[in-house]
Amino acid sequence: MFPAALFGLVIACGFSGAAEPKKPNVIFILADDQRYDSLGMTGDPVTETPNLDRLAKEGVFFDKAFSTSPICGPSRANIFTSQWERKNRIGFHHVSNNMISMEDFQNSFLMQLKQAGYSTAFIGKHHTKIVDRGDSALKENIDFCYFSPGHLGFDIGKDKVFSNLKNTSQIEGLYEATEAYLKPGNEYDYFYENADKSVKDSLKCRDPEKPFCAWINFNLPHAASIGGMGKGESDPEIYKSLYADKVDQFPLPDGHPVGISLREDVFTEEDLMPYYRHRNPKALREMKMKMARAVHGIDLFIGNLRGLLAEMGEDENTIIIFYSDNGLMIGEHGFGGKTMLYEESVHVPMIVYSPALDESKRGQRLDSLVVGQDIPATILDLCGLAIPKSYQGKSLLPLLEGEEVDWREDVFFENLFTDQGYPRQEAVRGERYKYVRHHSREDDRKKYLPDGLPDDEPIYEELFDLEADPKEQKNLAGNPEYASQLKSLRQRCDELTTKMGE
Repeated sequence: MFPAALFGLVIACGFSGAAEPKKPNVIFILADDQRYDSLGMTGDPVTETPNLDRLAKEGVFFDKAFSTSPICGPSRANIFTSQWERKNRIGFHHVSNNMISMEDFQNSFLMQLKQAGYSTAFIGKHHTKIVDRGDSALKENIDFCYFSPGHLGFDIGKDKVFSNLKNTSQIEGLYEATEAYLKPGNEYDYFYENADKSVKDSLKCRDPEKPFCAWINFNLPHAASIGGMGKGESDPEIYKSLYADKVDQFPLPDGHPVGISLREDVFTEEDLMPYYRHRNPKALREMKMKMARAVHGIDLFIGNLRGLLAEMGEDENTIIIFYSDNGLMIGEHGFGGKTMLYEESVHVPMIVYSPALDESKRGQRLDSLVVGQDIPATILDLCGLAIPKSYQGKSLLPLLEGEEVDWREDVFFENLFTDQGYPRQEAVRGERYKYVRHHSREDDRKKYLPDGLPDDEPIYEELFDLEADPKEQKNLAGNPEYASQLKSLRQRCDELTTKMGE
């Protein structure tokens, strides 16, 4: 772990000649449906992300970061628990009827840091039930708890939870809330005084003597939040006109429009929700333009946040981690949305920035296989705290420091969301090959089946050579030349299906 003294900041202990290292602050920023290739540095031909690109250059960017349950609620539960969905069994509450337990909540990085003397904040979107349907454990234990369950609109001012904001566009409003939490003084007295009664008791002013940890959750660039973009009079200009002159430069998927790439008994276009059907090229480009505006807005948030930390004198003592809950298919394989276990859906950006990192390690682009469950262990390790035994994720700190470490050679993915026509799936991805299997939908519609069904054999398998076919266009499962790879990955998927549920 990083010795705390590396942060170079000390506070007096109250007796002569003694001082203790100041604990690092932590800010974790979670985007929603932001693809890996949505940044300037990852090849987006239009979207400008100078602040995220800079954060990566001053920190570490993980080129092979993944979401193992690529859909909002399960992905967020996986981060809360640092477990695969097959173990935590959360899923979407309306399907699984399960909630994060008090034990797992207490083991979350937020609560572990709170118990270590941190001031804690949870801001923005919340899509997971914790302990009970009202999330009382979250509201009662997190110092600054300012969230709304489910989807946030672009104009969050319409939600009574956020009615005390002066800025009602989502990104700017959540920045205002973040500033109200972080900034000392009485500049934001109005924020606390005008807070709706439903959240007023959950908003405590930050104790400036404590280190802080803030988890900030966007609902952008998710398509559910871009509908009202730019329509409000007070919306910043970027949401009204940015990239309008470049809309035709947003690329379409190869061969667009393409049909669903699966057999009809696995999934059909009729199963796809209407808002995930992207056959109209003009409408698709308009959607991508709005999502690009949202990504640029998040980028500005990062820049403003780092400026605020510098103003507060906390920039040299604050860890910043950026991640997306899942990727997004925008016409690829004939799909829209996420959930399916293709690369566009599971591959996400991840940046870890720490001012304590040695200069020689900054700006690295690492290709180790990492997942969202690794984030809690990494945060606790960076802060010098023990990692709970319940975690399945691993600390990224040895990778950041360039240590030779026994790291995972593959990643297990799962889709247990059986609503909206989706099939249950498991997949395993190594450095080169990826295996995906699909189960029959006849007996499991809208059921939550982390243990599967008796004699639960897949009805369809896919095998991709990611080196030769990175866009997963050629299924090799039926090719006898790849029989050995198919057998090996099938067995490995069986092993991980069991292991991740233990």
